[in-house]
Amino acid sequence: MKILVLNGSPKREQSDTMHITRAFLDGMNDFCAQEIKTVHVIDKHIEYCTGCFACMHNGGTCMHDDDMREILNDVLASELLLFSFPLYSYGMPAPLKALLDRTLPLSSMAMQKVGERYAHVGQADVSRLRCLMICGCGFPNSRHNFEPAVAQFKLCFRGDSTVITVPESPMFNAPQASVVTVPRLALVKQAGLQFAETGRVDEALLAEIGTPMIPEETYAAIVNGNTGK
Repeated sequence: MKILVLNGSPKREQSDTMHITRAFLDGMNDFCAQEIKTVHVIDKHIEYCTGCFACMHNGGTCMHDDDMREILNDVLASELLLFSFPLYSYGMPAPLKALLDRTLPLSSMAMQKVGERYAHVGQADVSRLRCLMICGCGFPNSRHNFEPAVAQFKLCFRGDSTVITVPESPMFNAPQASVVTVPRLALVKQAGLQFAETGRVDEALLAEIGTPMIPEETYAAIVNGNTGK
């Protein structure tokens, strides 16, 4: 499978969330070799969308001549689009959100009703493209944290999309936490293998991956102790 990873963390490969993403991709590679390209969005020149909608009228050409043109070509050539990012203000980091806004050239101004809502009709063929979101956060649980980011992702990619959310993700960059992070990454790797084999991840496995690795109160106390509070 041809996979495009969009890493939204400004920490690039040192991102807490990228530990999770790499484990998932390792699981996919255990099934069969995957063709993976990773883009660290922070390193790309991506102008903000101005809302002029020129791209939706003229066949997909944006007024900005920047790195987004190459990224859109990579998107169209891919079979799996994997958004990997840490939670920032309950959503995507700004560079990745700018990239998402600039995917407008894939759509036209025309609208059609999809269920109970309306969506733009595509002007590019993305029928074979599947989408996956992997997001980590520094809070000790998943409740009332990931919901805005998940809702946005599912609205943008209503088709065949998978979402993996992991709390307490800073522990993946803490070697002393390996007693709990290594087993959790093994579960994520299992999810990657399952996804490569069947095209989906069991809900029970997703729920287990999204549970706290250590008790919430213990994690919060550790964080507060490190901040002097």
